[in-house]
Amino acid sequence: MEKFDVVALGELLIDLTQNGSSGQGNPMLEANPGGAPCNVLALLTRLGHKTAFIGKVGRDGFGNQLRDALAETGISAEGLCWDSDVHTTLAVVHTLPGGDRDFSFYRNPGADMRLRAEEVDMELVRKAKIFHFGTLSMTDEPVRGATYGAISQAEQAGVLRSFDPNLRPPLWRTLEDAREQVLYGLAHCDILKISDNEIQWLTGLEDFDAGIRWIQERFPAIRLILLSMGKDGSRAYSGETAAEVPAFTCVNAIETTGAGDTFFGGILHHVLMWGLRAYTQAELTEMLTFANAAAAIITTKKGALRVMPSEAEIRGLMDAR
Repeated sequence: MEKFDVVALGELLIDLTQNGSSGQGNPMLEANPGGAPCNVLALLTRLGHKTAFIGKVGRDGFGNQLRDALAETGISAEGLCWDSDVHTTLAVVHTLPGGDRDFSFYRNPGADMRLRAEEVDMELVRKAKIFHFGTLSMTDEPVRGATYGAISQAEQAGVLRSFDPNLRPPLWRTLEDAREQVLYGLAHCDILKISDNEIQWLTGLEDFDAGIRWIQERFPAIRLILLSMGKDGSRAYSGETAAEVPAFTCVNAIETTGAGDTFFGGILHHVLMWGLRAYTQAELTEMLTFANAAAAIITTKKGALRVMPSEAEIRGLMDAR
Protein backbone atom coordinates (compact mmCIF):
# COMPACT_ATOMS: atom_id res chain seq x y z
CA MET A 1 0.00 0.00 0.00
CA GLU A 2 1.24 3.52 -0.84
CA LYS A 3 2.48 5.52 2.13
CA PHE A 4 2.46 8.91 0.39
CA ASP A 5 0.68 10.39 -2.59
CA VAL A 6 3.75 12.32 -3.77
CA VAL A 7 7.38 12.09 -2.70
CA ALA A 8 9.83 14.66 -4.09
CA LEU A 9 13.62 14.68 -4.08
CA GLY A 10 15.70 17.79 -4.61
CA GLU A 11 16.56 21.20 -3.23
CA LEU A 12 15.14 22.80 -0.12
CA LEU A 13 16.64 26.25 0.25
CA ILE A 14 16.17 29.83 1.37
CA ASP A 15 14.91 32.35 -1.20
CA LEU A 16 16.18 35.78 -0.16
CA THR A 17 13.66 38.17 -1.72
CA GLN A 18 13.59 41.96 -1.42
CA ASN A 19 10.94 43.26 0.93
CA GLY A 20 11.35 47.01 0.97
CA SER A 21 14.39 49.16 1.61
CA SER A 22 16.13 50.36 4.74
CA GLY A 23 16.32 53.97 5.82
CA GLN A 24 19.65 54.16 4.00
CA GLY A 25 18.06 52.90 0.79
CA ASN A 26 19.56 49.43 1.00
CA PRO A 27 17.43 46.45 -0.08
CA MET A 28 15.99 44.49 2.85
CA LEU A 29 15.93 40.75 2.13
CA GLU A 30 13.30 38.39 3.53
CA ALA A 31 14.32 34.75 4.08
CA ASN A 32 11.51 32.74 2.49
CA PRO A 33 11.56 28.92 2.56
CA GLY A 34 11.73 27.65 -1.02
CA GLY A 35 12.93 25.08 -3.50
CA ALA A 36 10.89 23.92 -6.48
CA PRO A 37 10.18 20.32 -5.37
CA CYS A 38 8.89 21.44 -1.97
CA ASN A 39 6.78 24.19 -3.50
CA VAL A 40 5.01 21.50 -5.53
CA LEU A 41 4.51 19.42 -2.38
CA ALA A 42 3.25 22.44 -0.45
CA LEU A 43 0.29 22.99 -2.77
CA LEU A 44 -0.50 19.28 -2.89
CA THR A 45 -0.46 19.12 0.91
CA ARG A 46 -2.72 22.18 1.09
CA LEU A 47 -5.13 20.33 -1.22
CA GLY A 48 -5.27 17.33 1.11
CA HIS A 49 -2.63 14.96 -0.26
CA LYS A 50 0.02 13.17 1.79
CA THR A 51 3.51 14.24 0.78
CA ALA A 52 7.13 13.71 1.81
CA PHE A 53 10.41 15.39 0.93
CA ILE A 54 13.88 13.89 0.46
CA GLY A 55 16.85 16.24 0.52
CA LYS A 56 19.60 17.81 2.62
CA VAL A 57 20.02 21.08 4.50
CA GLY A 58 22.84 22.48 6.58
CA ARG A 59 22.91 22.08 10.34
CA ASP A 60 22.43 25.82 10.76
CA GLY A 61 19.73 28.36 11.48
CA PHE A 62 18.38 28.30 7.96
CA GLY A 63 18.25 24.49 8.02
CA ASN A 64 16.20 24.65 11.22
CA GLN A 65 13.89 27.22 9.61
CA LEU A 66 13.33 24.92 6.62
CA ARG A 67 12.62 21.91 8.84
CA ASP A 68 10.06 24.00 10.72
CA ALA A 69 8.51 25.16 7.43
CA LEU A 70 7.99 21.55 6.37
CA ALA A 71 6.33 20.78 9.69
CA GLU A 72 4.13 23.87 9.43
CA THR A 73 2.95 23.00 5.91
CA GLY A 74 2.40 19.32 6.71
CA ILE A 75 5.09 17.90 4.42
CA SER A 76 6.75 14.88 6.00
CA ALA A 77 10.42 15.51 6.78
CA GLU A 78 11.33 11.90 7.46
CA GLY A 79 13.53 11.97 4.34
CA LEU A 80 15.32 15.18 5.38
CA CYS A 81 19.08 14.83 5.94
CA TRP A 82 21.54 17.18 7.62
CA ASP A 83 25.05 18.33 6.74
CA SER A 84 27.36 19.55 9.53
CA ASP A 85 30.09 20.77 7.16
CA VAL A 86 28.26 22.73 4.46
CA HIS A 87 25.65 25.44 4.90
CA THR A 88 22.06 25.48 3.65
CA THR A 89 21.78 26.66 0.05
CA LEU A 90 20.68 30.27 -0.50
CA ALA A 91 19.14 31.86 -3.59
CA VAL A 92 18.92 35.63 -3.89
CA VAL A 93 15.87 36.44 -6.00
CA HIS A 94 16.05 39.71 -7.93
CA THR A 95 12.61 40.76 -9.16
CA LEU A 96 12.77 42.46 -12.56
CA PRO A 97 10.31 44.97 -14.04
CA GLY A 98 7.20 43.01 -15.05
CA GLY A 99 7.63 40.45 -12.26
CA ASP A 100 10.18 38.09 -13.83
CA ARG A 101 13.15 37.01 -11.75
CA ASP A 102 16.90 36.69 -11.83
CA PHE A 103 18.63 34.28 -9.43
CA SER A 104 22.00 34.43 -7.69
CA PHE A 105 22.86 31.16 -5.91
CA TYR A 106 25.13 30.65 -2.92
CA ARG A 107 25.79 26.98 -3.62
CA ASN A 108 29.47 26.18 -4.13
CA PRO A 109 28.73 23.80 -2.60
CA GLY A 110 25.39 23.99 -0.82
CA ALA A 111 24.03 21.32 1.49
CA ASP A 112 21.45 20.15 -1.07
CA MET A 113 24.30 19.07 -3.41
CA ARG A 114 25.75 16.74 -0.78
CA LEU A 115 22.91 14.24 -0.52
CA ARG A 116 24.34 10.74 -1.03
CA ALA A 117 22.54 7.74 -2.49
CA GLU A 118 22.92 5.76 0.73
CA GLU A 119 21.14 8.54 2.65
CA VAL A 120 17.98 8.31 0.54
CA ASP A 121 15.13 6.39 2.16
CA MET A 122 14.24 4.33 -0.91
CA GLU A 123 11.23 2.90 0.89
CA LEU A 124 9.64 6.36 0.72
CA VAL A 125 10.19 6.36 -3.04
CA ARG A 126 8.89 2.84 -3.61
CA LYS A 127 5.71 3.46 -1.61
CA ALA A 128 4.70 6.70 -3.32
CA LYS A 129 2.02 7.10 -5.97
CA ILE A 130 4.13 9.78 -7.72
CA PHE A 131 7.86 10.46 -7.44
CA HIS A 132 8.72 14.05 -8.40
CA PHE A 133 12.15 15.38 -9.39
CA GLY A 134 13.93 18.18 -11.25
CA THR A 135 17.43 18.94 -12.51
CA LEU A 136 18.86 21.00 -9.64
CA SER A 137 19.57 17.66 -7.95
CA MET A 138 21.40 16.55 -11.12
CA THR A 139 23.96 19.36 -11.44
CA ASP A 140 26.69 17.68 -9.36
CA GLU A 141 27.73 14.53 -7.55
CA PRO A 142 26.90 13.04 -5.14
CA VAL A 143 23.28 14.28 -5.37
CA ARG A 144 23.11 13.31 -9.05
CA GLY A 145 23.76 9.68 -8.15
CA ALA A 146 21.20 9.90 -5.35
CA THR A 147 18.63 11.20 -7.85
CA TYR A 148 19.41 8.49 -10.40
CA GLY A 149 19.08 5.84 -7.70
CA ALA A 150 15.69 7.14 -6.58
CA ILE A 151 14.41 7.34 -10.17
CA SER A 152 15.51 3.73 -10.73
CA GLN A 153 13.73 2.57 -7.57
CA ALA A 154 10.56 4.39 -8.61
CA GLU A 155 10.67 2.77 -12.07
CA GLN A 156 11.18 -0.70 -10.64
CA ALA A 157 8.29 -0.23 -8.20
CA GLY A 158 5.91 1.04 -10.91
CA VAL A 159 5.68 4.51 -9.33
CA LEU A 160 4.64 7.35 -11.64
CA ARG A 161 7.44 9.88 -12.19
CA SER A 162 6.90 13.61 -12.73
CA PHE A 163 9.73 15.82 -13.98
CA ASP A 164 10.32 19.56 -14.15
CA PRO A 165 13.62 20.56 -15.80
CA ASN A 166 13.53 23.93 -13.97
CA LEU A 167 16.62 25.12 -15.86
CA ARG A 168 18.85 27.51 -13.91
CA PRO A 169 21.85 28.19 -16.22
CA PRO A 170 24.15 29.73 -13.53
CA LEU A 171 24.21 26.37 -11.70
CA TRP A 172 25.63 24.38 -14.61
CA ARG A 173 29.26 24.12 -15.70
CA THR A 174 28.02 24.11 -19.29
CA LEU A 175 24.59 24.16 -20.91
CA GLU A 176 25.56 20.96 -22.74
CA ASP A 177 25.82 19.26 -19.35
CA ALA A 178 22.39 20.67 -18.50
CA ARG A 179 20.98 19.36 -21.76
CA GLU A 180 22.34 15.89 -21.06
CA GLN A 181 20.61 15.79 -17.68
CA VAL A 182 17.34 17.16 -19.02
CA LEU A 183 17.34 14.43 -21.67
CA TYR A 184 17.94 11.87 -18.91
CA GLY A 185 14.91 13.18 -17.06
CA LEU A 186 12.78 13.02 -20.21
CA ALA A 187 13.77 9.39 -20.68
CA HIS A 188 12.62 8.49 -17.17
CA CYS A 189 9.34 10.35 -16.60
CA ASP A 190 5.64 9.81 -17.21
CA ILE A 191 4.60 13.45 -16.66
CA LEU A 192 6.60 16.45 -17.87
CA LYS A 193 6.22 20.15 -17.12
CA ILE A 194 8.38 22.36 -19.32
CA SER A 195 8.41 26.13 -19.79
CA ASP A 196 8.30 28.08 -23.04
CA ASN A 197 11.95 29.17 -22.88
CA GLU A 198 13.10 25.69 -21.86
CA ILE A 199 11.43 23.94 -24.79
CA GLN A 200 12.90 26.42 -27.26
CA TRP A 201 16.35 25.97 -25.72
CA LEU A 202 16.08 22.18 -25.70
CA THR A 203 14.67 21.62 -29.18
CA GLY A 204 15.95 24.67 -31.05
CA LEU A 205 12.41 25.18 -32.36
CA GLU A 206 10.52 28.43 -31.94
CA ASP A 207 7.07 26.89 -32.47
CA PHE A 208 5.83 25.30 -29.27
CA ASP A 209 3.71 22.60 -30.91
CA ALA A 210 6.69 21.59 -33.03
CA GLY A 211 8.80 21.44 -29.89
CA ILE A 212 6.24 19.20 -28.18
CA ARG A 213 6.23 16.88 -31.21
CA TRP A 214 10.04 16.78 -31.00
CA ILE A 215 9.74 15.50 -27.43
CA GLN A 216 6.88 13.09 -28.15
CA GLU A 217 8.72 11.49 -31.06
CA ARG A 218 11.87 10.91 -29.01
CA PHE A 219 10.23 10.07 -25.69
CA PRO A 220 6.93 8.33 -26.46
CA ALA A 221 6.64 6.97 -22.91
CA ILE A 222 5.79 10.46 -21.58
CA ARG A 223 2.02 10.34 -21.21
CA LEU A 224 1.23 13.91 -20.19
CA ILE A 225 3.15 17.06 -21.15
CA LEU A 226 2.42 20.49 -19.69
CA LEU A 227 3.77 23.65 -21.28
CA SER A 228 3.84 26.76 -19.07
CA MET A 229 3.96 30.06 -20.95
CA GLY A 230 3.85 32.64 -18.15
CA LYS A 231 1.46 35.50 -18.89
CA ASP A 232 0.38 33.67 -22.07
CA GLY A 233 -1.15 30.79 -20.12
CA SER A 234 -0.48 27.09 -20.52
CA ARG A 235 -1.02 24.08 -22.75
CA ALA A 236 -1.43 20.37 -22.10
CA TYR A 237 -0.80 17.42 -24.40
CA SER A 238 -2.16 13.93 -23.78
CA GLY A 239 -1.28 11.80 -26.80
CA GLU A 240 -2.96 13.46 -29.79
CA THR A 241 -5.25 15.56 -27.59
CA ALA A 242 -4.26 19.10 -26.66
CA ALA A 243 -5.74 22.09 -24.85
CA GLU A 244 -4.73 25.67 -24.15
CA VAL A 245 -5.98 27.97 -21.38
CA PRO A 246 -5.12 31.67 -20.92
CA ALA A 247 -3.48 32.90 -17.75
CA PHE A 248 -5.45 34.63 -15.00
CA THR A 249 -4.50 38.26 -14.61
CA CYS A 250 -4.04 39.42 -11.03
CA VAL A 251 -3.66 43.19 -10.81
CA ASN A 252 -2.02 42.88 -7.38
CA ALA A 253 0.70 40.46 -8.54
CA ILE A 254 4.03 41.00 -6.76
CA GLU A 255 6.44 38.46 -8.26
CA THR A 256 6.43 35.08 -9.99
CA THR A 257 8.53 33.01 -7.56
CA GLY A 258 6.97 29.56 -7.24
CA ALA A 259 4.31 30.13 -9.93
CA GLY A 260 5.51 27.28 -12.14
CA ASP A 261 5.76 24.94 -9.15
CA THR A 262 2.28 25.87 -8.00
CA PHE A 263 1.00 25.26 -11.53
CA PHE A 264 2.57 21.78 -11.58
CA GLY A 265 1.14 21.01 -8.15
CA GLY A 266 -2.32 21.82 -9.51
CA ILE A 267 -1.77 19.41 -12.39
CA LEU A 268 -0.54 16.58 -10.14
CA HIS A 269 -3.59 17.14 -7.93
CA HIS A 270 -5.78 16.17 -10.89
CA VAL A 271 -3.57 13.22 -11.83
CA LEU A 272 -3.99 11.91 -8.28
CA MET A 273 -7.77 12.37 -8.46
CA TRP A 274 -8.29 10.99 -11.96
CA GLY A 275 -5.37 8.63 -12.50
CA LEU A 276 -2.88 9.01 -15.37
CA ARG A 277 -4.68 8.08 -18.57
CA ALA A 278 -5.68 9.48 -21.95
CA TYR A 279 -7.52 12.70 -21.06
CA THR A 280 -10.23 14.42 -23.06
CA GLN A 281 -9.79 18.03 -24.16
CA ALA A 282 -12.38 19.07 -21.58
CA GLU A 283 -10.41 17.33 -18.82
CA LEU A 284 -7.16 18.95 -19.93
CA THR A 285 -8.91 22.32 -19.95
CA GLU A 286 -10.24 21.74 -16.43
CA MET A 287 -6.84 20.84 -15.00
CA LEU A 288 -5.09 23.73 -16.79
CA THR A 289 -7.69 26.24 -15.59
CA PHE A 290 -7.27 25.06 -11.99
CA ALA A 291 -3.47 25.08 -12.22
CA ASN A 292 -3.38 28.52 -13.87
CA ALA A 293 -5.60 29.95 -11.13
CA ALA A 294 -3.40 28.51 -8.38
CA ALA A 295 -0.30 29.93 -10.06
CA ALA A 296 -1.91 33.36 -10.42
CA ILE A 297 -2.75 33.50 -6.72
CA ILE A 298 0.82 32.69 -5.68
CA THR A 299 2.12 35.67 -7.70
CA THR A 300 0.26 37.95 -5.28
CA LYS A 301 2.27 36.67 -2.30
CA LYS A 302 5.87 36.84 -1.12
CA GLY A 303 7.50 33.43 -1.37
CA ALA A 304 5.54 30.29 -2.08
CA LEU A 305 6.06 27.31 0.19
CA ARG A 306 4.25 28.65 3.27
CA VAL A 307 1.51 30.64 1.51
CA MET A 308 -0.09 28.20 -0.92
CA PRO A 309 -3.75 28.85 -1.77
CA SER A 310 -6.59 26.65 -0.59
CA GLU A 311 -8.93 24.91 -3.01
CA ALA A 312 -11.64 27.43 -2.06
CA GLU A 313 -9.36 30.32 -3.08
CA ILE A 314 -8.50 28.64 -6.36
CA ARG A 315 -12.13 27.83 -7.18
CA GLY A 316 -13.11 31.37 -6.24
CA LEU A 317 -10.73 32.83 -8.80
CA MET A 318 -11.93 30.33 -11.41
CA ASP A 319 -15.57 31.27 -10.75
CA ALA A 320 -14.74 34.97 -11.07
CA ARG A 321 -13.44 34.62 -14.63
